[in-house]
Amino acid sequence: MGNRVKGRVKKKAIKAASHSAMGSKRKLSRMGKKQKKDHAGLDATFIGRAACLKRLQISLKDFRRLCILKGVYPREPRGRTPSKKKGQVYYHIKDLRAIAHEPLLAKFREFRSFMKKVRKAAGRNEKDEAARKESYAPSYTLHHLVRERYPRFVDALSDVDDALALVYLFAALPSTGRVAPKITKKAQTLAAQWGAYCATASCITKTFVSVKGVYMEASIQGCNVCWIVPHSFTQNIPSDVDFRVMTTFFEFYETLLSFVLFKLYTDIGVRYPLPVTGVDVNKSSSMLAANLHVLSNVLRSSGNAVSNAVTAAVEKQNTAFKETDKEVNSSKSSQKLLKTVDDALKKVQNEVDDEDEEMSDNEEDGDDVDISAPLKAALDSLTHEKENSIGLGKAMIDDEASKRKRLFSGLTFFMSREVPKGYLELTCLAFGGKVGWEGSDSPISVKDPSITHHIVDRPKLPLSYDSLPKSREFVQPQWVLDCANFHFLLPLGKYGVGAELPPHLSPWVDDEEEGYKPAYAEEIECLKNGQPLPEENVEEDSDASDNKADLLEEDADGSIDEKEKESSENSGEEEEEEEEEEEEEDMEKKAIEHKKKTDDEAKKLAKTMMNKKAARLYGRMQHGITKKQNVVAELHRKRKKIQVDKDNKGKTVDGKTVLKAKVERLKSERKTIEQDYEKAASSGSMKKKKRKTKK
Repeated sequence: MGNRVKGRVKKKAIKAASHSAMGSKRKLSRMGKKQKKDHAGLDATFIGRAACLKRLQISLKDFRRLCILKGVYPREPRGRTPSKKKGQVYYHIKDLRAIAHEPLLAKFREFRSFMKKVRKAAGRNEKDEAARKESYAPSYTLHHLVRERYPRFVDALSDVDDALALVYLFAALPSTGRVAPKITKKAQTLAAQWGAYCATASCITKTFVSVKGVYMEASIQGCNVCWIVPHSFTQNIPSDVDFRVMTTFFEFYETLLSFVLFKLYTDIGVRYPLPVTGVDVNKSSSMLAANLHVLSNVLRSSGNAVSNAVTAAVEKQNTAFKETDKEVNSSKSSQKLLKTVDDALKKVQNEVDDEDEEMSDNEEDGDDVDISAPLKAALDSLTHEKENSIGLGKAMIDDEASKRKRLFSGLTFFMSREVPKGYLELTCLAFGGKVGWEGSDSPISVKDPSITHHIVDRPKLPLSYDSLPKSREFVQPQWVLDCANFHFLLPLGKYGVGAELPPHLSPWVDDEEEGYKPAYAEEIECLKNGQPLPEENVEEDSDASDNKADLLEEDADGSIDEKEKESSENSGEEEEEEEEEEEEEDMEKKAIEHKKKTDDEAKKLAKTMMNKKAARLYGRMQHGITKKQNVVAELHRKRKKIQVDKDNKGKTVDGKTVLKAKVERLKSERKTIEQDYEKAASSGSMKKKKRKTKK
């Protein structure tokens, strides 16, 4: 460019645009730096799945597994969608960066290269080499992911619902080609360990049998955990379900449940996993029974360890006393040293003597050695160690759990072979009962006289049951579940063998919030409160009215003439009283109507004073209230209809059966529909009418 000449205009920089009168530096300082494409905004924040695969350099299968294990899900951008990305699945850039730094990503790449080597050896027909290399396959764990996603135990416990539902599902599935046998076995083991803990700690609070399965809820450390147990039927695996995704979820949930169970079993002083061997499983009828048997043995052995420690302490004291006996020469002191341990224990329990009396006794005895004080100290230390080791001290006992444990305490249940044993055994044990079943591994035999309730699910009892003891009650399985839900031992009359069962009410429905309480719930509430039943009140009222009517008829037969005379005298007074009552009723009706009218006018006035947003909100609220009221009214109508049908022994008011009345109603509805269709066909369709009107 050369040197500048005075009077000439300075040339613009080369970077500046030709039509711009502003230099590049000045433009940068005023306008800012120009952003490159896809480096800011929604395009940079939300990335499509194909771009994610390109950045991470992994396959779609590995990316899906990483997202499931890491807890990364697609996000929907708020507002407008990114340009040229409509209809795609978006992932946030921060989630993508977290996946990029995941150690599992390197393991997946190692496994990918390892499988290339194995396939290469198999392609060369080197089977021995391929088998040798298979033992060197890279392995990984998901422990760091569980600690990362759930930093606190409460967080993990609140997210166990889905894990338990999937584990119980895999435990019920058959081990076919799509589901590996080791996955089914592991799921059954985890489900049995969870059930054994819930039964031992009395955690089960609610149960409900539905078409999908048996819903169960447990309260553990103040957290409610709900899961579903499938029915014990033959499961057919659908063809349109991707079991690879479900297996990946199971892989993570298996590690999560292992963490949770380790903490729960450690709190009660039991080493996890339980030492359940194949022999225990083969001897038991189910995996749950084997785990319960092993867990009870472990807890019993821990209690025996404490008692052994007590005996060891007593023996140690006895050896000390023998040594002191050798030193003492007098016969009186030797006789007094021969105090039994029972006397010492009684002295520890009573603790009646004061310190002054103890001092006086010690002065009188001289060289006597009292074993009560050291034995008391040993017992205190042992109880403290027991509370710390077993974890069943006062701090770990829940008041609600102790109440639940007392519901079936003293009751012994025996389940017939047609009864589903899994969830019923779990419920009975969690509420403090003893359970037996038909099988060689049952702790209670069929003819045991201690059985109080025999659970049978048959229309009538077989003849072989006549030889059983008469001290037991035969009930249907629903009785156990209803008692557990209401926390009350219900009468057995409605749950007998072959009887029509009462409605199985859901424990998760809040009657006060719904605005409707079923009749059976009202009956149970009356039983719990010690109040008379509503039906009994109605019957008593009807009986009392009948008795009054009979008495009136008898009096009428005896004194007809007297009544005629009195009626002629008092007829005028009765007419005046009736007129006054009618006037009072009319006044009350008018006052009610006037109040209702003023309230409606006030509501309309308040609604007109509202702004548009508040008026819409008020309208939605009123719509919800009226909808709820209509549902409650429909339930009351159905309830009344069922009661009328029961009173009429399955017949309507006209004397027809319910089925016949339903058929006639459907026929009349069909006739009306056909008539409307014929009218529409004769007059033409609605579209033709609209076209005619437009023309």
